[in-house]
Amino acid sequence: MPFKKTETPDLDFFHKLLSPARVLTDKEHIDRCASDETEDLYFPPEIVLQPETTEEVSRIMAYCHEHHIAVTPRGAGTGLSGGALPVHGGVCLDMGRMNRITHIDTENFLVTTEPGVITEVLQNAVMEKGLFYPVDPASRGSCFIGGNVAENSGGPRAVKYGTVKDYVLNLEIVLPNGEILWTGANTLKNATGYNLTQLIVGSEGTLAVVTRIVLKLLPYPAENLLMLIPFHNAGDAAKAVNQIMLAGYTPSALEFMERDALTCAQRYLDDSSIVIPEAVQAHLLVEVDGKDKAVLFREMEGIAALMEGFDTGELLLAEDNSQKAALWRLRRVVGEAVKSGSIYKEEDTVVPRACLPELLKVVKDTGNKYGFSSVCYGHAGDGNLHVNIVKGTLSDDFWHNGLPAAIREIFTYVHSVKGTLSGEHGIGLVQRPYMDIVFNEVQMALMRQIKTLFDPTGIMNPGKVI
Repeated sequence: MPFKKTETPDLDFFHKLLSPARVLTDKEHIDRCASDETEDLYFPPEIVLQPETTEEVSRIMAYCHEHHIAVTPRGAGTGLSGGALPVHGGVCLDMGRMNRITHIDTENFLVTTEPGVITEVLQNAVMEKGLFYPVDPASRGSCFIGGNVAENSGGPRAVKYGTVKDYVLNLEIVLPNGEILWTGANTLKNATGYNLTQLIVGSEGTLAVVTRIVLKLLPYPAENLLMLIPFHNAGDAAKAVNQIMLAGYTPSALEFMERDALTCAQRYLDDSSIVIPEAVQAHLLVEVDGKDKAVLFREMEGIAALMEGFDTGELLLAEDNSQKAALWRLRRVVGEAVKSGSIYKEEDTVVPRACLPELLKVVKDTGNKYGFSSVCYGHAGDGNLHVNIVKGTLSDDFWHNGLPAAIREIFTYVHSVKGTLSGEHGIGLVQRPYMDIVFNEVQMALMRQIKTLFDPTGIMNPGKVI
């Protein structure tokens, strides 16, 4: 059934609950919540609500459940799958005011946080206590931890430390009918019943609203080294990734950037500190971390020796923290840099690591077949390749009607090697049409039944995932 449009009585209720200052209908806030970092999409909500407590979220959800008003939870708007766009209008639930770190447990290596805390702020807060939250998406300086939980975000350090799901122990959630519950326990082991916590992680705001998060932490690794390795053949760079892992090394980051990715980032930042010879076609950015710098130097020497089996240029070992920061800034800004030059689509492909060279070839061969160019980079250490397809001079007709067939071919290859559609960006809106590639009707029916059980009226982030 259609969702109810918000009316004056609804506004009166929300004003009374939140105060008018946190009930927003002005164009600035509506426009901000109508888009994110995904392509050029625009879906305005009718109203933006800014709760500050779990109890306020509960009353908002109970009201919207009763009146059948669509609700789309939103974090910082850094998503790349359209997951936080209110495609059915209704309420945008802006979680930015729930931004408190409520407890850092230094004895048990835990942190309890609200969802609106910026990821890097959380990392810095626990680092001051000698603790480490390693998950670091490229947008860590602006994205919210709640959005990271919703998308099961990853980032460069996933190769060694895993993704968000590996750190979430317990969640306070508000169900669509307004009920409040905790999903797990504040323990490292929990074999008690179904794992509701991991069901919510990565559910993209379609099942419940996350209002508090308990994360496990690690001791902070005091030392790290960073090396940039240039390759004269992009396929060799992809092959070298698995050779590093098979040799017994576990870098804390192992990032792939083809030539265009790095040059695009350099132009965007006006940074020419790294000279890229004409023959270089790709780079690996390799980081190792730990407590003993001498051990790390031996690891880097071993990795450098492995590279002698490939056609590489001169390896660059970052000399100090400033050079490390500059190299990481170039890597982290690639997505923004590509977007600044053209409309683009970013596909978040992920395959078993050894299949990465073939995936890169399939992407380029598909581009040649259909006539599009792409900029590829990503978390090579875990087989996660970001494929940025650039619109450039492509016609609108091909962009909207022809390109999906090309993307489907890439995803079909990915599935054939037991990979999947998204490693960290989620399905959201833009990857939804390709779900049939990786799931059969039985699997889809099970997911729809889970959705219905949590959200019988279908108000939670409708139009996403399934």
